[in-house]
Amino acid sequence: MPRPSQMSMVALRELVISAGPFVLLTLVLLWLAYLILDPNPPAKIVMATGSEQGAYAEFGKRYATELARYGIEVELRTTAGAAENRRLLRDVNSGVDIAFVQSGAGDAIYAVDEDKSGRPLFSLGNLFREPVWLFYRADAAQRTVSDDTLDRLQQVVPLSLNIGAPGSGAANLIDKLLNANKIDPAQMKLQRLPPTPAVVALLGGEVDALAFVSSPESALVRMLLQTPGVRLFEFPQADAYARRFEFLTSVTMPRGTVDLAQDVPPNDVKLVAATASMVTTDRFHPALVQLFVQAAQRIHGESSWFGPAGEFPNGVASEFPLAKEAARFYRDGPPLLQRYLPFWVANLIDRMWVVLASIIVILIPLSRIVPPLYAFRIRSRVFRWYRQLREIEEAAAQTDVKPAELLPKLDELEHRVEQVSVPLSYAEELYALRGHIDMVRKKLKGGAPNAEEFSA
Repeated sequence: MPRPSQMSMVALRELVISAGPFVLLTLVLLWLAYLILDPNPPAKIVMATGSEQGAYAEFGKRYATELARYGIEVELRTTAGAAENRRLLRDVNSGVDIAFVQSGAGDAIYAVDEDKSGRPLFSLGNLFREPVWLFYRADAAQRTVSDDTLDRLQQVVPLSLNIGAPGSGAANLIDKLLNANKIDPAQMKLQRLPPTPAVVALLGGEVDALAFVSSPESALVRMLLQTPGVRLFEFPQADAYARRFEFLTSVTMPRGTVDLAQDVPPNDVKLVAATASMVTTDRFHPALVQLFVQAAQRIHGESSWFGPAGEFPNGVASEFPLAKEAARFYRDGPPLLQRYLPFWVANLIDRMWVVLASIIVILIPLSRIVPPLYAFRIRSRVFRWYRQLREIEEAAAQTDVKPAELLPKLDELEHRVEQVSVPLSYAEELYALRGHIDMVRKKLKGGAPNAEEFSA
């Protein structure tokens, strides 16, 4: 007789065979869904920042630290600035995945002339204000005005002005401001030095003025705001600039913002400001979008010189359409599962749940064939011996065959049936077969089975 462990192994084997195709189909569908959806983000990305001493570089380091918490390596690439960042993002061979981009940094003077060829770009939201910082030497200003205070761009024309290196957002934005004031750049002594050499040149008297477009986090900006003999150009027409250029905002730096003890600045200063945003391509992984906008909230969510806490980041419309995953964050906040589960687990569920639900809907009807198939395979271990039993019984009915010659075959059949293992829930079929074998044996020996034996 088969041992209980043997019967358990038989039941398990038949279950595996019966459910195997169903399980295999499930795994194939899950594998295909995983390949198509690609739920897990890449472990390394490249982020274009700006000059080494600029605010973009400083913020880039903070993002690298934030993303490292989730096992994502952020490679920071130094660039000339926002204009170069835009070109790198559109270039499929640049290797850049995400970058800081300043509003108004396009190469064209007019928005309609902007080159939008290459990969489509999407915004992850606005991050912070970037005022136009136009610093000039007080002694140089006295050559053009009676005092040392400039308040119109036409007054800067006689001065040597550094507007930033080619590829910087500042250079392109200053070009637009000069054009709005009907100033021909060819009539000016313009220089295009990177930020640090430009500051050295200003302090050394080699240039009279320089322009930055940067957040106050820039170390160079903070230093120049407190440097004796260096003045900050105020924009009395800031509101007019903001009305003319949709990428500019009129902002005010309150008195004492830089240094309360020294009362710097000694009065409110009106400025115009661009807006920095984080821009990526249509190939950027949705999970990374979530990580970056959540990091942006932690990095830029506090109050600043030009706005209250909570103003940034935001999904206000800009020159680039807002990425769908970023819009979801600004509308609903972080995904629910990420508030309670580790990022990788929550992200996998969040990306796959729709497909998982669809697969379940498909597989539930198919799963109904597994129990009947299992029952058929178990019963077939018993029923297949009835063919031999029927052949022996039919042979006994022939006149040229002696019953005694069939008894060894019947004994062999019975011996084989004794080796058959079935789960206890199907033992009734096995015992019925053995009863029918005994019934045929009695018939071969000349005895007639009674009704009770037959029913057994």
